[in-house]
Amino acid sequence: MAASSVDDRREQLVQLVNSEGSVSFQQIKQAFPDVSDMTLRTDLKTLDAERRIIRIHGGARSVEFVIGTDDRLDSRNLRNVDAKMEIAKKAVSLIRPNSTLFLDSGSTTTALAHEMADERSLVFSNSITCATELARLNNVDTIVVGGNLNRYSMSLNGSRAVDFIKSLNFDQLFLGVTSFHPHCGFSCGSDEEATLKRACIKQAEQVIALMDSSKIGRRSTFQFCDLSDIDVLVTDADLPADIAQVCASAGVKVL
Repeated sequence: MAASSVDDRREQLVQLVNSEGSVSFQQIKQAFPDVSDMTLRTDLKTLDAERRIIRIHGGARSVEFVIGTDDRLDSRNLRNVDAKMEIAKKAVSLIRPNSTLFLDSGSTTTALAHEMADERSLVFSNSITCATELARLNNVDTIVVGGNLNRYSMSLNGSRAVDFIKSLNFDQLFLGVTSFHPHCGFSCGSDEEATLKRACIKQAEQVIALMDSSKIGRRSTFQFCDLSDIDVLVTDADLPADIAQVCASAGVKVL
C-alpha cells in the first residue's frame, strides 16, 4: 500500500484491519513495506487511542470484531470468495437425502445454501441470508430459528433461539467458523453466537465445520468447541500439512 500522508496511511491501516477483522503485525508490515516498524507501531497506538482499531498482542483487530459482531457479513462475503465456493461445492456432496439439517450463520454457510439442490429436506437455520437462499427451493422446508437479530452477521441468536434448538435433533450440522487454533480450538467473536453453536453441536448427529484456510492460526474471544467435537472439516486446497495431521490424529475427516 502507498500513502501520501500520515493520515492517508492510517486510514488505509484502519481499512485493512476492518476488511480482515484481525491482522498480525507481520501482515501490516507486508501491506506497508516502506514504513518502519516503529512508525507502524506508533500508528497502531494512535488509532487504538482514537478507538478506531484495537491493539492486541502481535497485531490489531477491528473494533466491531472485538465487541462481538464477528465482523460485518458484507465484508466477509468479499473475502476468499473462491475458497468459499470450493468449500460449498464440497459440502453439498455431504448432504444426506431426506435429512434434517441445521445451517449456521456465516458467509460460507450462505454459499452452501446457494449451492443446495431442490431435494427434499428439512432445514433449520438462524441465518437470514441462508433462509433467503433456500427460499428458491420448492422441496426444502425451511424453518428460521427466532431470536435477537445481530445486524452485522444477519443472524438470530439469544436464549429463545438456544431453548428452541435444545428441543430439536439434527442429522447434520453445517457449522460456520471464525477462527481455529490448534491450542484453542474453534472460536468466534460473539458470546451469544458461541452459545448457540454449542447448543447445535449437542443436538447434531454429525458436525461438519466449513472453514477456509485463512481462519487457521487465529484466536477469537469465545471458544465454542474443540477439534474432537467435529466429525468432518470441509476446507480449501491451502490447508497446511501440519493442520491436516492434527485433524487426522483427532479422527476428523478432511474434505
